Amino acid sequence: MEHRRSIYTLGCKCNVSVEQIADLLERTILAVPSAFNGQTTRIVLLMGAHHYDFWEIVKHTLAERIPPAAMAKTREKIDASFQSGCGTVLFFEEHKIVEQQQRDFPIYAEAMPIYSQHTSAMHQFAVWCLLEDMGFGASLQHYNPLIDSRVAERWSLPPSWRLVAQMPFGTPLSKPEPRQQHLPLSERLLIFSD
Repeated sequence: MEHRRSIYTLGCKCNVSVEQIADLLERTILAVPSAFNGQTTRIVLLMGAHHYDFWEIVKHTLAERIPPAAMAKTREKIDASFQSGCGTVLFFEEHKIVEQQQRDFPIYAEAMPIYSQHTSAMHQFAVWCLLEDMGFGASLQHYNPLIDSRVAERWSLPPSWRLVAQMPFGTPLSKPEPRQQHLPLSERLLIFSD
């Protein structure tokens, strides 16, 4: 966990097979807990041309919304930081299950979508740490909901899958920026003990 960092300069050299990455994702899905054991997280691994196509969708979608001058800088960032890697992990939550949980546990109905986000966050963090452990660099991105419909259409995903985050990964080509100074732990951690 202490080594996990946001890496924004990625290369596409991959010394790990798709099967090894898939195994990592399978083990994560089986090991990470979920609220009320809903098992709501869905993960899509995009490698090769699929990875490239995903970032083309992002650029195309953003180009429709961002002025051309600003889009040039955005395109440059995506090309060098995300699309230049070797893969992208997409994190979704299955909302059919969330809605069923809301019906099954009405006193928690309002909180179920929040719990679903907690479940997704645990999966994201676990995958990020494991990718780091395999020698990859990665970052967590959020181009949803702008890209949701195009992504669902391109990979024929169920409409009940809600995109939560995108994690491009690849060979780290630079060291991460120095960590920003942390707030004092006394402001972030309270301990009460007898």
